[in-house]
Amino acid sequence: MQTIPWHPAEPGSDGAGAGGKRKRMMFRRKLLGVFAPTVFLSVAAVALLVSAVTRRAFDRTEDDRTAALVTQFRREFTRQGEDVARRVEAIAASEEANRMTLKLNRPQADSGPYFELSKTTAENNQLDFLEFAKSDGIIISSAQWPAKFGYPEGAVGSFPAEADQGAFLKQEELQDGTALGLFAVRATRVGEHPVYTIGGRRLDKTFLAGLDMPAGMRALLYENRGDHFSVKLLIDPSTPPDKLRRPEKLEPLIDAVRQYGQEMTAVVPWSGDQVEDEVFHAIPLLGAGAGKDRPLLAILLIGNSRRTYVELKRRIRSAALLVGGGGILLAILLSSWAAARVTRPVEQLAHAAQEVAAGNWNVRVDVNGEDELGQLADSFNRMTTELLSQRERLLQAERVAAWRELARRLAHELKNPLFPLQLTVENLVRARQQNPEQFDEVFRESSRTLLAEIANLKGIIGRFGEFSKMPQPQLQRVQVNEVIRGVMELFQAQLEAPGRAKISCELQLDPHLEPVAADAELLHRAISNLVLNAMDAMPKGGTLTLRTRNDDGKLLIEVADTGSGLTPEECAQIFTPYYTNKQHGTGLGLAIVQSVVSDHGGKVRVQSEPGQGTTFVIELPRG
Repeated sequence: MQTIPWHPAEPGSDGAGAGGKRKRMMFRRKLLGVFAPTVFLSVAAVALLVSAVTRRAFDRTEDDRTAALVTQFRREFTRQGEDVARRVEAIAASEEANRMTLKLNRPQADSGPYFELSKTTAENNQLDFLEFAKSDGIIISSAQWPAKFGYPEGAVGSFPAEADQGAFLKQEELQDGTALGLFAVRATRVGEHPVYTIGGRRLDKTFLAGLDMPAGMRALLYENRGDHFSVKLLIDPSTPPDKLRRPEKLEPLIDAVRQYGQEMTAVVPWSGDQVEDEVFHAIPLLGAGAGKDRPLLAILLIGNSRRTYVELKRRIRSAALLVGGGGILLAILLSSWAAARVTRPVEQLAHAAQEVAAGNWNVRVDVNGEDELGQLADSFNRMTTELLSQRERLLQAERVAAWRELARRLAHELKNPLFPLQLTVENLVRARQQNPEQFDEVFRESSRTLLAEIANLKGIIGRFGEFSKMPQPQLQRVQVNEVIRGVMELFQAQLEAPGRAKISCELQLDPHLEPVAADAELLHRAISNLVLNAMDAMPKGGTLTLRTRNDDGKLLIEVADTGSGLTPEECAQIFTPYYTNKQHGTGLGLAIVQSVVSDHGGKVRVQSEPGQGTTFVIELPRG
């Protein structure tokens, strides 16, 4: 009795040979298929979650920083505006402005003496722009453009309203271009006609450089002049316009703000590397006016570098890949450990079950333990013991039934010739007693009958002995197509014999058929018996077809006839020894075929319906 130990084996032990290793590897792959995706998906989910949380946190931080910078800009804008308004108001209320206003209210007053007044006053009050204008808009003095002296100011109509307001944003015309600045207007009301003081400071690089920028953020200013985007109108406190790196990338955002007149945000990719991307928040800066009539004078661009976020995201991805790789390695180790330590009892039980399935019913599983696996192994041992007992009883019953069936068949076969023998002997005795003169003639006839029936008995006994002494096949590499051609050469004369209904033969042999391991003589005998059976099934002629082909790793031999066919009951018993539906058959031909095919490790089956002919199919292994 074979006993399979149940002790957990060390990793790498031989186990149950190549088949067992294959099974273990399959089980390990299954465990790996469970562990690895679980670990990888868990790590991926955590990485995605961390990435999403990080991105939201970064976006919140970015929004907070942008909002803080916008608030700072507006605070600085308001402070600068208040400072400008305060200085302009101080100039308008100064004694010098009052004297100038009194003199200019006199008839035929001359404003020439005040040509240089705005320049010195602007320098003293730290203003970039300063002009004095009469109530009719005529420029008295201009610090930024002295040549405007005596010319009318185009915006004179808004002076009274602006004189009562705070600072406002304005695009100022200069001799060599334009400039954006914060302006305030105040009136000196001494006499009938007031004099207006218009002063302001530039909104330029100096102003932007004065903003306290957090690390990774910067502020740019785009002056909205002209109908199309121009790099020259983009102000960067740290870089000249002609040195800016690919400023055209800002054009879509600026055009969108110019079109819709509202704050917008966009990611600007400066290159193919995401580390260099920036998120820009665009704020429209409107000039003085009422409601929707306020002109868009400039756009403040607040850029926030995504370097920190992208690098953090990459670090998270790298960490996730590292942890995922480690997780997969851990899964492999766990699967190997589980297969070697935990699953070995299951594998050994499976191996024992395979041994039982292969016919070794004496196998036993030795188990150390009282857990569920131990109970399963104990049940397996009890099952195999019971199977052995049942198999012995079944084999004994089959032997008895087989001998009884053999005795019944043999008795039936011997009974047929014995009855004529008995009648012949009785006729001899009767002739001897009643007609001595005719005894010689009766003796001669009876002798012939006795010899014929004795020969029949010898044939029955010979066929029985032949069936009981079927030799074991001597396997060699055999070309089946050649064996079939040899069979047909043997029966060709009988198929074309005169006085017999014509039977045509068709060979459908696979030309690519490879040799198989078989006994050519026994295979020839089996196919010959099938051909004889087919010929007997077509007493009125027909077609005999022999076919070979490959099918799913097996070699198939088919012998088909166009005879009367068989009933399902006949198909079920046709391979039983001594079963025959023929008048002179022995019932051993198909039994011999089944024995030969079985000894070759193959199978034989029959396909037939009444009136549709019969096909016998032999399946041989390719090994």
